Amino acid sequence: MVIVMISRRTFLASAAVAASAGAQTPSFPSARPDPAKRAFHSGAVEDTIAAVKRSIADPELAWMFENCFPNTLDTTVRYREINGQPDTFVITGDIDAMWLRDSSAQVWPYLRLAKNDAALKRLLAGVIRRQTKCILIDPYANAFNEGPTGSPWAKDLTAMKPELHERKWEIDSLCFPVRLAHGYWKATGDASCFDQPWRQSAASIVRTFREQQRMKNRGPYRFQRSSPVASDSMPNGGYGNPGRPCGLIHSGFRPSDDACIFPFLVPSNLFAQHALGHLAEIHESVVGDQGFARECRAFAAELKEAIAKHCTAGPIYAYEVDAYGGQLLMDDANVPSLMSLSYLGCCAPDDPLYRATRRFVLSDDNMYYYRGRAASGLGGPHSGLDMIWPLGLILQAITSDDEREIRDCLATLKATHAGTGLMHESFHKDDPKRFTRKWFAWANTMFGELILDLHDRHPAIL
Repeated sequence: MVIVMISRRTFLASAAVAASAGAQTPSFPSARPDPAKRAFHSGAVEDTIAAVKRSIADPELAWMFENCFPNTLDTTVRYREINGQPDTFVITGDIDAMWLRDSSAQVWPYLRLAKNDAALKRLLAGVIRRQTKCILIDPYANAFNEGPTGSPWAKDLTAMKPELHERKWEIDSLCFPVRLAHGYWKATGDASCFDQPWRQSAASIVRTFREQQRMKNRGPYRFQRSSPVASDSMPNGGYGNPGRPCGLIHSGFRPSDDACIFPFLVPSNLFAQHALGHLAEIHESVVGDQGFARECRAFAAELKEAIAKHCTAGPIYAYEVDAYGGQLLMDDANVPSLMSLSYLGCCAPDDPLYRATRRFVLSDDNMYYYRGRAASGLGGPHSGLDMIWPLGLILQAITSDDEREIRDCLATLKATHAGTGLMHESFHKDDPKRFTRKWFAWANTMFGELILDLHDRHPAIL
């Protein structure tokens, strides 16, 4: 078990003081926009904030939850209707573009509330419809503009279109929209989003996965960028480093948007296997296309076999492999990560291979696990060495049943928001005031998801 370096006693003491009769609590001014300036209002979300806050003993933690949980709705959603159908564009925060991954993760915690909030339900359906349009524009793109406005990356050596913000091929960019659509259907019972365009996008997802198995050729995708940052481009004419054709899916980039070193990104292949299962279930139960469902299940079985054969290094999963024997042993805080596999449903939380991998990830044997004077936690190469990601700490807590570990993660998150009451992309292990991205809605909303998760699983911790 990995214990972070913030004092658990400090965290527990602050909670006890706040809960005691007549305790003096500091004032925490709201970090939310004024109500009139919020992008969207959900009665169900506001009711949840009020109810959950009452169960949190620590006033600072309650304040952080109130700031973070609605941040996506407050600041990043642009809802409209087109021909009577909902359409929701979701920016990441300080970048005015919609990532398929980020937008899915940003709205995911609201699914549980959608059944009793018609406006919220319609907004979520609009995200699915917008993602469908994006995938039909280009299944290889990771990020999109609200319209055909062009991009600062228009000179990238790839098949750019004016609707694209960026065209980095990342397997998870197609997995997250499947997860969101499946989760929306399960949460609301509404299958109306599985219309003809959505079914076309599902077919495009499977076709793209097949192309990137590269069983007979390199496929249609290539990418190069003129940049001093090596991880912003792909070698070998834009096709990336070679991988042995073995059934695994090539990924050009990681969920951090950094280029892969070895082309088979293991957590993303596991996520693809899981997403194919979702597609099979939807086509069996809703669409009535048994042939496509069988194709998805067969593809998932093919991936499962290839993962078992090529993606482990002794008792743990590797992060990347090439099926020639090359393996990269590390993890990155961005999702999908090895630590996030149980959270995403790619494996059982008690799976021995996962548990061993998680222990490795949260140890000094992982080159991107940092220990510092201010905190310890998982980072990654994207924002530089010694930078810890709140996403990693949030995932560490969500994937744990150890109350001490969870409390320590909460203590770290509380001690490292640099007085803002919000999450950041990353912060320096020795100085939380050195952070990247002051407006990063995915991390904010996922902190809210963590608090809701603990409210259900471990209410005594709060």
